[in-house]
Amino acid sequence: MTLSLYDLSVPVFTRGLGQLTHLLDKSLAHAKANGIDPATLVEARLAPDMLTLAGQIQRASDACKLGTARIAGISAPSFPDEEKTWDDLLARIVKTQDFLNSVERAQIDGQEERPVTIKAREGEAHFTAQRYLLQFALPNFFFHVTTAYDVLRHKGMPVGKMDYLGKF
Repeated sequence: MTLSLYDLSVPVFTRGLGQLTHLLDKSLAHAKANGIDPATLVEARLAPDMLTLAGQIQRASDACKLGTARIAGISAPSFPDEEKTWDDLLARIVKTQDFLNSVERAQIDGQEERPVTIKAREGEAHFTAQRYLLQFALPNFFFHVTTAYDVLRHKGMPVGKMDYLGKF
């Protein structure tokens, strides 16, 4: 079986966002049951120089929508980073999933050699679409999903490895 660029991107991002939603739902239920203000979780972080939970979710959203758009050669929607509540975070994920669902397989498959250039603090980085997806977009996305998980764990939420991985 051959995996296409689409198979390696949109469904992977969509599943990761679904697991992120599961982590948030489970944590919110625990917070409510234990008198924990969810706002304290939205602003929680692992270290003073790291992004908050909201920032991690915003960057996970950006990583998959920009990753998909760059591979497909289309514009990604711009979402201002204004999420301040649990509902805001969940809505951001839904908007991101809606964008991913709007991208058709034909826009991505066959684009493996498409040039992708990203601007970073260090300058520009040049990739083929396939290399960009595998070496930058996916690792970046999962870094932020994992860090969101870690923030929730650090704050005592009862999420575990299988909550992160999901059902197969």
